[in-house]
Order: sequence, then structure tokens, then C-alpha cells
Amino acid sequence: MKLNCINSILKIFVVAILFLSCSSDLDFDQVNDLKLEPIFIANLAYFDIPANELVADGGTQIVYDSRNFDIFKKQFLRDYLKKVEFDVEIENTIERGFVINMLLLNSKNEILTTISFVVPAYKGSPNVIKYPTEVFENQRLELLKQTQNIGFVALMTSGVPLDENSLGNLKLRSSTTTYFEIEAK
Repeated sequence: MKLNCINSILKIFVVAILFLSCSSDLDFDQVNDLKLEPIFIANLAYFDIPANELVADGGTQIVYDSRNFDIFKKQFLRDYLKKVEFDVEIENTIERGFVINMLLLNSKNEILTTISFVVPAYKGSPNVIKYPTEVFENQRLELLKQTQNIGFVALMTSGVPLDENSLGNLKLRSSTTTYFEIEAK
């Protein structure tokens, strides 16, 4: 009986404390100070070209490919994108050097900017090159936002002629890191 009485008193005491607890006014205007800065990483482009597909009739062979890149049609990206970084890695196991040009093209297929990557010939040891990050901010970012297509041009440098029996591959892997800044206004 005494235990029930003590339990009842404790329950009443706990409930009384809950009603007497401290509280403060809530400031819903803090939502106006909201600033989000998400970062997204995604694959940009990839290709793997076997050497026997690069057979040239004497001179340097030009390989060209273009991909649709119309993500900047979305208003969200145009409004909140603050910075973009391109990372490129190229592996060459062909006994011939290359220059890879990445072309950023507008809706009329006019070149906005060209980024070049010099790739040395394969000499028997690992030939994986990670190039410096290309950063797009401010005025350069505004130029990037006009991009509708990305083209790749592979030019062979002078060296051993390639034929249908040539071995090796030219691989390109690239990614993009995008930085956003979203503020409540």
C-alpha cells in the first residue's frame, strides 16, 4: 500500500514538472536564413577504343564522337549551380601517342571551349594519367551553362603505324563534381 502511494506521488510530481518546464518562443524567421550547399559527383564520359579501330591510311587518324549534354536546360541548374569540376583519367596501352580534345559545344555545334589532354605512347609500363582538375566558376561557369553537346576528338601523334593486328586500348574516364548553393529568399 505504501509503495502504491509513493508511485502515485512520483507520477503526480513528474507530470507537474512537465507542465512547469521552461520553454522559449520559436523563431520561424530562421527559415529565411536557410542556406544549403549540396555537392554531387557523377560520371561525365567514358570510352574505350581498341587500337585496331584506329587504323590510319598513312597520316594521323581523327576519331570524333559527340554526346548530348543538355542538362543546363533545367532552370534549377542555371539558378543554383556555383561551381563545376571535371576530372579526367586516360589510360593508353597503344604504342602510339595521342592528343584528346574535349570540345564543349553550344546548340549550334559551335565550340565554346576546348580542353586538350596529351597522352604519351605506351612503353611497356602502366600508362594511366590523371590530369589536373578543370574548374568552372564565375565567367567560365556561365560559358559552361551554354553547353548542349560534348565532343571528343582523338588525334594520333607520329609513331608506329597501326593496323588491324595492333594491340592495346585508349580509355578515357571522366567525372564531374557539381557544387550548388541554395538560399531561402
